[in-house]
Amino acid sequence: MIDHQAALIYAMVMASAADSDMTDAELARIGDIVSHLPIFGGFDPERLPDITKDCAILLSDEDGLEKAFDAMSKTLPSRLRETAYALACDVVAADGVAVQEELRLLELMRHALDIDRLNAAAIERGAAARYAVA
Repeated sequence: MIDHQAALIYAMVMASAADSDMTDAELARIGDIVSHLPIFGGFDPERLPDITKDCAILLSDEDGLEKAFDAMSKTLPSRLRETAYALACDVVAADGVAVQEELRLLELMRHALDIDRLNAAAIERGAAARYAVA
């Protein structure tokens, strides 16, 4: 069983790995988020590589994606499910382009975490606005 901070990291790692290319921008964004957001207060940053590795190993299983979503949904209280989705959207937006695999992962995550379509659209739009470039 994972804790709520690990579940949030799983959401970000899954978003980064969706296109089979975890970019430096995405990994830097994950590190920045873990270092600065209040939800990660008290989190030991030395746990980050192990949680990332555990998630990657889980995702390599045949049913890994479903297992990861199941672990997240069992761990995250309803008030943190939109947070997980928002963090995943931030990671997708971090490198400036959202490819089809990443968009599909976000759709699956939205369903797995039971996030309303309208709320998901608002979260996605917010991420796009935060990472827009001139």
